[in-house]
Amino acid sequence: MSWLEALLIAGAGLFAGGINTVVGSGTLVTFPVLLAVGLPPVTANVSNSLGLVPGSLTGALGYRDELVGQRPLLVRLAIASGLGAVVGAVLLLTLPAGAFKAVVPVLVAVALVLVVIQPLVAKRVAERTERASAHGGPLLLAGIFCTGVYGGYFGAAQGVLALGMMGILLGERLQRLNAIKNVLTMTANLVAGVVFVFVAHVDWLAVVLLAVGSMLGGVVGARIGRRLPPWALRGFIVLVGIVAIVKLLT
Repeated sequence: MSWLEALLIAGAGLFAGGINTVVGSGTLVTFPVLLAVGLPPVTANVSNSLGLVPGSLTGALGYRDELVGQRPLLVRLAIASGLGAVVGAVLLLTLPAGAFKAVVPVLVAVALVLVVIQPLVAKRVAERTERASAHGGPLLLAGIFCTGVYGGYFGAAQGVLALGMMGILLGERLQRLNAIKNVLTMTANLVAGVVFVFVAHVDWLAVVLLAVGSMLGGVVGARIGRRLPPWALRGFIVLVGIVAIVKLLT
């Protein structure tokens, strides 16, 4: 790996750590970059999951004030997300590599759609918070488990999925839901990452570069990211995602 490629990976991690805290879908930046420097799709996905964990942690810490009073709910949802991530990681490792290469363009396309409609999801959150349940019930647990499966297998826009479900089923403000989303994303990436460490091929240099970048990005995300126009962040994510789809299909 050249120094220019190393800088590119670290820079992608920095950007992803920031936007994961504020918008989500940072994988749509880092995953295409890892492909561009020559990593095979499954190795890129595995390394990406591990590398973004520190950014998710610092992002969650940045929202710690919004997490006050949510511990019982957070524990239940984190367990569901973690269990789902184990299933997703096992699917990634047991299904043929060709299956992942075939399905990833579709997953990226779905994730891009989710990124585009995220403002509508946020609007629905604002409209439903007063009428929603305080704990979400079994339906939310099942939904977060499925989101964890998706996160363990690929993960792009898993935060948007989780935010949408929580917005419909929980009676909390958007910022507090976003704080929970950050923790759930971190849990899925961490649990899947632990599985990958023992049984998958990991590009540790890429992991370290992503980790350093995403950690810094998570720290500044809550401060600087909120000042950036959301449309600009989404536009960049969509552009990078389209490039990824083209690369995967050629």
